[in-house]
Amino acid sequence: MNRSSAERRAFWARTLESGACTPIPHWHDPAAEPAPGIGLHERELPTATAAGIREVAESLGVPVGTIVLAAHVKVLAAVTGEPHVVTGYVAGSPVPCSLALPDGSWRDLVHRIRRVENEIRANLPAELAELPSRLFDTVLDVTDTPAGVEDFALVVSFTAQSNLLRLEYRTDRLNDAQVQRLGGYYLAALDLIASDPDAPHADGSLLSAEERRLQLTGLAGPRRELPDRRMHELFEDRVRRHPAAIAAVHRDRTWTYQQLNERANQIAHALLARGLQREDVVAVVTDRNLDWMASVLGVFKAGGCYLPVEPDFPSDRIGRTLRRSECRYVLAEVGRTANLAGADISAEVLPLREITGDTTDPQVPVDADQLAYVYFTSGSTGEPKGAMCEHAGMLNHLFAKIDDLGIPEGAVVSETAPQCFDISLWQLVSALLVGGRTVLVEQDVILDVQRFVDQIAEQRVQIMQLVPSYLETVLSYLEDSPRELPDLQCVSVTGEALKKELTQRWFATYPGLKLANVYGLTETSDDTNHEVMTAVPVRDRVPLGPPVHNTHVYIVGPDLQPVPLGAPGEIVFSGVCVGRGYINDPERTRAAFLTDPHRPGHRLYRSGDFGRWLPEGKVEFLGRRDAQVKIRGFRIEIGEIENQMLRAPGVRDGAVVVTEDSGGNKHLVAFYTGPDRLADNEFKHFLRRTLPHYMIPEHFHHCESLPLTDNGKTDKKALTKLAADRASEETEYQPPQTPTEHRLAAKWAEVLGVPFAEIGRTDHFFERGGTSLSAVKLIIKLDRTISLKDMTGYPVLADLAAIIDGRTETRPGILERPADPPHPRKATTDARTSH
Repeated sequence: MNRSSAERRAFWARTLESGACTPIPHWHDPAAEPAPGIGLHERELPTATAAGIREVAESLGVPVGTIVLAAHVKVLAAVTGEPHVVTGYVAGSPVPCSLALPDGSWRDLVHRIRRVENEIRANLPAELAELPSRLFDTVLDVTDTPAGVEDFALVVSFTAQSNLLRLEYRTDRLNDAQVQRLGGYYLAALDLIASDPDAPHADGSLLSAEERRLQLTGLAGPRRELPDRRMHELFEDRVRRHPAAIAAVHRDRTWTYQQLNERANQIAHALLARGLQREDVVAVVTDRNLDWMASVLGVFKAGGCYLPVEPDFPSDRIGRTLRRSECRYVLAEVGRTANLAGADISAEVLPLREITGDTTDPQVPVDADQLAYVYFTSGSTGEPKGAMCEHAGMLNHLFAKIDDLGIPEGAVVSETAPQCFDISLWQLVSALLVGGRTVLVEQDVILDVQRFVDQIAEQRVQIMQLVPSYLETVLSYLEDSPRELPDLQCVSVTGEALKKELTQRWFATYPGLKLANVYGLTETSDDTNHEVMTAVPVRDRVPLGPPVHNTHVYIVGPDLQPVPLGAPGEIVFSGVCVGRGYINDPERTRAAFLTDPHRPGHRLYRSGDFGRWLPEGKVEFLGRRDAQVKIRGFRIEIGEIENQMLRAPGVRDGAVVVTEDSGGNKHLVAFYTGPDRLADNEFKHFLRRTLPHYMIPEHFHHCESLPLTDNGKTDKKALTKLAADRASEETEYQPPQTPTEHRLAAKWAEVLGVPFAEIGRTDHFFERGGTSLSAVKLIIKLDRTISLKDMTGYPVLADLAAIIDGRTETRPGILERPADPPHPRKATTDARTSH
């Protein structure tokens, strides 16, 4: 069939735009730069396999090359994690071939491929119509013409006469061990086709028995024997060994091991006297203080299940949480029960102030598989779900922290996390297992970075844990106000991706001081992977690290079978770490908690997170599959753009959000922090080196800091709103009027990372993207002329300026007027689109 040039151009455009293949993942030692060159791997097909594919080709009426292409597509889909691949033929110049892996049998796959081959042949010049059987895996730039293929990693060919499969590969992209495995995948795929072309192609594994063993057992965390005791029993051992040692510090109060134990025993006996039974849920509604610590231990001692509830949670949320968990008892801090009183609950409330009595250990038997706690996490449906974890999983995690972070005998550990987050538990009690003490740091101290650092130093804290965003704030302060922290031994980082740039700044400031990137989920008894670093990681992404002891981590496909080493897949967990499910929520439990198909008798948890194995036996986090977006037909992983942004000179942190205009068109908008602003065209030019055009954000906004959620993670919702605000003109803009308003607007602009001319006198600090953390930064910039209470009480610029003007003792010189500030809002359109 003859086609016009226009028809051929349209065909190639559709071919290129139908999807871009994720390149075969590199599999190199990050410390050794691979040498460029061309490697060759050959292997002869077994006689039976070669004869089988010839028979299948003849029965299906296709050339043998089509069978080889079917195997090629299956292998590429497996090693890239993409069901839609772009490969091609070498026919004079490379000819692209876009193929989607269909559901169904090998026969269905072969027929789909043959139809694509015929369509390609119809659109080739006559001299190229006879396609050879050399195939290549390639990375295509979709803006290029078919002849403009940029790059290739692997060329595959099959010589039917000698049954020889030949793999040519670039040695700077693939290494010998990886190509050996790839060769095995091709043989496995061809053998599956030859054995039964009507079998579902999704059912057969391409992995060798050796690779399956490595992934299912060889990469598991080391085996560690744990004491057949519960956490609170090990604490009681410590009480007997050193009753007078300090166990906990809060503000100016301290409790010894004996005092903490006796208070916990009083609480345990009070619960037992009211009829508490094994695994009854007990909510603890307190601030982060000594009675909170005693209450947690008391619940464990009584054989109950600990449920943290923050006093300031809305009444409706408290009620839903307690009803869902069928909570029977509530331990409440007097004076902090207003929201609890407004909740619709049937649980019995025990005011902690009124609990006295027996201080002896209750000695209630508690089994390893008994429920220890329930933490409620946000659910995708909007309804929180309560993750149940057992004592064995909790104890395994506590010892993993002690072993891997190096928590020494007598250690001082800071407790900084809100009690509703599972990380608060190990921070609270791990020191008690090594005869150390816990320093409970209050939220108002955390919001004042200088006070926080002062307390860490004064209390001689050795181990602390922060989210990356707050660590960046602390580090910025320490860079401006250098000080030694001689007692600090390890900082653990969790909650969101740790960017390499932050590790560079950390080790530049504190060389050799351990920084641990830790990863895990509430459903898996907290952290399952520890990457403990003493220097900047060599890789562009900071790894999650290897599994902790007694923990199995698998990287799997939808069928829960291991994917090829280095390929992206879902991160799932097995072993003592896996919790029991979601409390009174059988439907969501069935969806996420399964029986481990590889280790009968063990539970398996599906995380929904995606990652891949690295050659050093560590996991690299790739984000969540639901973080992908589709723009103009292209599937885009936001995390990939953000990782490349961080490589731009001077960029410290970055985030990308998706906005939608009135016509329903989606757009990528980037926000970044760093000492300098980059012009949009500079940023785009940098990103084009590594990203295709459809992954380049349209706008780049410089910020002093990224907004954070309450738990310290980047607030994508706030950024999306901010992006939308900046994309449209605000017609009711009122410029600052008084000198104080002008000066205050300049400080707002610095903290919020927006042009001065976009700050109006009626602007609301928090609605413009401000957070409690950025409010603290503003207070510091204003040399504490205002307080956090002022910021929350008077968030509108004009109101806050009036407060400052009304204070007779306002120190002069705090707010310096900017030179020649741009005034009219109408002149800010260019600024809005270029920063």
